Amino acid sequence: MKDYRELKAWQRSHALTLAIYEFTKRFPKEEMFGLTGQMRQAAASIPANIAEGCGRDGDAELKRFLNIALGSACELDYFIQLSTDLGHLDAPTARRLAADVMEVRRMLGAFIRKLKA
Repeated sequence: MKDYRELKAWQRSHALTLAIYEFTKRFPKEEMFGLTGQMRQAAASIPANIAEGCGRDGDAELKRFLNIALGSACELDYFIQLSTDLGHLDAPTARRLAADVMEVRRMLGAFIRKLKA
């Protein structure tokens, strides 16, 4: 069992989740149960799956949960694009968030490859 709080991928994804919560506070109220909720869920799913994988038995289980986290990161990336296209996020903010998502995706991919070796 690993302490997920020590993992850089968890730290970065947790910071990303906090940023998503902060920016979605500004979304229109009618999006609360739509896009806002979906973005928050996708973002929170990334560090949550890293944490759950660390609590499981063995690298195979950890790898499975890291893959789920990676899928959530891809989903979040789309929601950032959608939010921008709908006018809920300005372009500079969207670029920064998308870059943060890409960084988390790279970290997760590297971690997964390390576990496969």
